[in-house]
Amino acid sequence: NGILHVSAKDKATGKEANITIKASSGLSEAEIERMVQDAEAHADEDKKAMELVTARNHLDALIHSTNKSLKEYGEQLTADEKSAIEAAVKEAEEVVKSDDKEAIEAKAEALATAAQKLGEKMYAAEQAKSQGEAAGASATEAKQDEGDVVDAEFTEVKDKK
Repeated sequence: NGILHVSAKDKATGKEANITIKASSGLSEAEIERMVQDAEAHADEDKKAMELVTARNHLDALIHSTNKSLKEYGEQLTADEKSAIEAAVKEAEEVVKSDDKEAIEAKAEALATAAQKLGEKMYAAEQAKSQGEAAGASATEAKQDEGDVVDAEFTEVKDKK
């Protein structure tokens, strides 16, 4: 007998959560109806605000990860590549504060494209490093195999207790 009853069930875990709003708040039926209509009327605004926040968060995370990678692997880039990435980061930092979702998404795309060169250099360096280690390890293993090899036969004996 509540005014509003909402429940949600997580299909993956099977957990269910619910909430019931009861009339003990002292609101009249007209006030409740007005509040529900206000919530429905502002649903589009809320959705747009959520999309803007999501776009900002995405761009902010991209800026952070690009700056971190630039500090760690920036010396592997040419001066032109590094300056292009730094310029894209600076533009992204300026636009992330704005309320223009389309501009934020465009700068996120531009920054991701500029940062791709950095990613390529990082992975190329890691691949060359791991190939060098693998070649060194195989040379070490070849030297270890040259020792005396003893063949042995054995049989398993089980004790009866």
